[in-house]
Amino acid sequence: MEKLVKEKLPRHLAIIMDGNGRWARQKSLTRIEGHIKGIAAVRTVVTTCRELGIEFLTLYAFSIENWRRPKNEVLALMDLLQKYLREELDEMLENNIRLRAIGDISSLPLDAYETLVDTVEKTAHCDGMVLTLALSYSGRDEIIRAFRSLMADIEKKRIRPEQISEETLSNYLSTKDIPDPDLLIRTSGEYRISNFLLWQMAYTEIYVTETLWPDFGKENLIKALLDYHSRERRFGLTSEQLAMEPG
Repeated sequence: MEKLVKEKLPRHLAIIMDGNGRWARQKSLTRIEGHIKGIAAVRTVVTTCRELGIEFLTLYAFSIENWRRPKNEVLALMDLLQKYLREELDEMLENNIRLRAIGDISSLPLDAYETLVDTVEKTAHCDGMVLTLALSYSGRDEIIRAFRSLMADIEKKRIRPEQISEETLSNYLSTKDIPDPDLLIRTSGEYRISNFLLWQMAYTEIYVTETLWPDFGKENLIKALLDYHSRERRFGLTSEQLAMEPG
């Protein structure tokens, strides 16, 4: 198998973890059992990314739309979130992984919210890899929140309309401290971005695999990263122009 080249790895990898329910249905299991198996895939991917030296990993864990799922499933997901955070805290600290969260986390049940905030605070000093969980997240909601904050600053005359640029708006997003994703992986074969990091993914490479999330392991991740190696990221330029750039 072709080997990964560190210099060609994405600096920021984002993943839409899809297919837990279908995986469970195929095996005549409950959806909750599918989510439990999905947690094991999360552990594998986080560990592998840390080993490979990927700086930023963002996982789409729970969307705002997911609140409309059956109540028992939502409650189970919140319990699994707490369990994951409690069990992985020592591992994060040992491997120098900083946890961040984006989304409307104030809408989480109190126990889940407090566990999340506690884990974020306890790993705040870590600087080996940034693991971001998108929880109660919506890309459109994030942009709306950014505009509200921007408009408030305009009203307070902290910024003038003519000063607004792409960089300005980016600084009002919840991801302002991390680079835009270089690569998005979506499991389960769905060809959509599902309201995830809409502003940030303007130039993100997209890799879709038919593999369901619970079956997504180290070999699947490496295959996606090798595919990324072959991509030519032009950002609107031609191949000839890229070839003339220094470095």
